[in-house]
Amino acid sequence: MILSNISVPLLGLVDTAVIGHLSSAHYLAGIALGASSIAVLFWLASFLRMSTTGVIAQALGSKDTNRLRMLFQSSIILAMTFAITLVLLQPLLMAAIAKLSGATEQVVHQAQLYFSIRIYSAPAALCNLVLLGFMLGMHFGKGPFYLVLFTNVVNIILDILFVVVFEWGVAGAAWASLIADYSALGLAIFLVQKLFVKHQIAWCWTLPTLTQTKQLLSLNRDIFIRSLLLQLCFSFMTFYGARLGETTLAANAVLLNFLMLVSFALDGIAYAAEAKVGHAKGQKNMSELRLWVRISVFWGSIFALLYALFFATLGRKLIQLLTDIPEVVAHAQEYLPWLTLLPLIAMGCFIFDGVFVGLTRAKAMRNSMLFSAAFGFFLPFALTVSWQNHGLWFAMSCFMALRGATLLYRYSQLCRQGTLLQ
Repeated sequence: MILSNISVPLLGLVDTAVIGHLSSAHYLAGIALGASSIAVLFWLASFLRMSTTGVIAQALGSKDTNRLRMLFQSSIILAMTFAITLVLLQPLLMAAIAKLSGATEQVVHQAQLYFSIRIYSAPAALCNLVLLGFMLGMHFGKGPFYLVLFTNVVNIILDILFVVVFEWGVAGAAWASLIADYSALGLAIFLVQKLFVKHQIAWCWTLPTLTQTKQLLSLNRDIFIRSLLLQLCFSFMTFYGARLGETTLAANAVLLNFLMLVSFALDGIAYAAEAKVGHAKGQKNMSELRLWVRISVFWGSIFALLYALFFATLGRKLIQLLTDIPEVVAHAQEYLPWLTLLPLIAMGCFIFDGVFVGLTRAKAMRNSMLFSAAFGFFLPFALTVSWQNHGLWFAMSCFMALRGATLLYRYSQLCRQGTLLQ
C-alpha cells in the first residue's frame, strides 16, 4: 500500500513538470487551478472508497459474503449517481472556477480547458474509488498496487506524448489523465472479478435493502461532510493563492505536490490500518485492533521523519526539477520550510483517519474535521492574514496538527470507555 500510494503523486508531479517547463507561468497556474478543481470534486467522493473499505473489511472479518456483495453493489450505484451529477453540472462548475478564483483571463482559460475535458473521467474515477476500497477491505494489497502503478504509467506516457511531442499543452495533460482513468477502470474490474471468484461471492445484481441503504448513506454522509471540509481548506489555499498573483498560485501548485507526496505515502500506512482495524473489529478482537494501531503509528512516525529529512536536503532541487521559471522557483523556495515541517505535523491525522475508517466511526471523523477547519485553519489564517502566503501555510500546518490531536483524543476516550468494538 505504501508503494502504490507513493506512485500516485507522480500524476501531479509529471503534469506539473511537463507544464512547468512551458514558456509562461500562466500555463502552470492554469493547470494548477483546473486540476485543483477536479481534485476537489473527486476527493469529495473519497467517502466512496473510505466507507467501502471499512464496511467490507468488517464483513470479511465476520465472514458474511452476502453482505459483502450487497455493500459493493450499493457503493457502485452511489458512485455512478454522483459521477453523472458532476458531468451534468459542468457548466455551473466552470463558471464557479472563473468567479471564485479571481485569476487572470489567461489562467482561467487554461483552467477551464483542462476542466472541460477531465470532468468526463468522473464515472471511471469514482467507480475506481469503490473498486479500490473493495480490494483494500478484502486485504488484497497487491490489487491497488497494480491498479495505481498501471494508472500512473499510462498517464506519464500519455503526458509526455500529448504535451511534449504533440504540443497539445494543458489539453494534452487533461486527455492523458482521462484515458488513464478509463484504462484503470478496465483493470480494476478484472481484479475485482478475480476476488469474487476466489472468495466464492455470487456475481449477481440485486437491489439493496432499505436498511442497508440507510446505513451506507448515513456512513457516507458523515464522511462526505468530512471530505467537503477538507477540500474547502485545500481549495482555499488554491483560490486565495490565485488572488495573490499567478506567481504565488504557480509556486503553491509546485509545493502542494510535496504535500501530496507526503499524504499518499502516509495514506499507504493508513489504508493498511483501515483493512486491519476493520477486520479486527469484525472479529471482535480488541487486542489485535490495538496492536495494528500501535504498528501504524510507529511506521507513520518513521516515514514522516524520512520525508522531513528528504525535503530539508533535496527540496530546492525538487522545485527546480518541477519548473524552470525563475520567479516561480524563487517564490516556492521561500515557503519550503513549511513543507519540511509538515510531514511531522501531519502524521497523526493521516494515520488516525485510517483507524477511524476501519472502525466505521464516521461521526468522530466529521466532528474532528469541523473543529479543525474552524479553529485550526480559518481562525489562524484570519489572525495571520497580513502574512499573505505565509499565513496560508501557517493555517495549513495548524489544521493538520489539530486534526491529528482531536482524533487521537477521541481514540483514547473510546479505549478508556471500552467501546472501540461497538
